[in-house]
Amino acid sequence: MSLSNRRKEVLSLYKRLLRLSQNWIPKDAINLCSDRLYIKNEATSIFRQNRNLTDDTAINDCIREGETRIDIALHYRNPYPRPVNVPPRAMAQKHRKYQGVNQETLNKD
Repeated sequence: MSLSNRRKEVLSLYKRLLRLSQNWIPKDAINLCSDRLYIKNEATSIFRQNRNLTDDTAINDCIREGETRIDIALHYRNPYPRPVNVPPRAMAQKHRKYQGVNQETLNKD
């Protein structure tokens, strides 16, 4: 894919995320401002973090991850990543103690 088309695709995804942050309607009206701010800040920080990527495979993976996160957020009406979608042992220590038994059971199988 040419650089021009790739750039258009990435910018389109970014605009889609920013529009989602403006139009987000959460399950609980209490979380409206915090959810919208989270979506905007998360999109901005991830796009800035990955702005120097040049490898086509890495760029495709990031685009696919962004589209997947949008689909999951819209389906579950929750913009935060779901723990089941996080790779094993990637959660913070304080959360792992609650899932430790389940994680050990999965690793034994």
